Amino acid sequence: MPVHNKLVRDRIPEIIEATGKKYSTRLLSDKEYIDELKKKSFEELQEYVETDNKEDAIEELADVLEIMHALAEYHGSSIEEVEEVRRSKAAKRGGFKEKIYLIEVEDE
Repeated sequence: MPVHNKLVRDRIPEIIEATGKKYSTRLLSDKEYIDELKKKSFEELQEYVETDNKEDAIEELADVLEIMHALAEYHGSSIEEVEEVRRSKAAKRGGFKEKIYLIEVEDE
């Protein structure tokens, strides 16, 4: 039986069970959960980086967003609060739409 040892979406055991395959799971402690969410965020972002078409990119960005929802909830917040902070930072410092690449800044 292949060993995965990773955080999976909530319905994955149900989906596996529907195939008739045997599997094992366990519930994570809070510390393990946040550690695994952080690992999963890198995994999903790497999958996005490796895409080469719009459809795959959107699929992977949806996975990244799902992780962001879980992380916000873990920290006692919501994606709406995260979005509010994002908007505030964009108003103060801008976003990334203008494609500005900083080369250097003079030292004092």
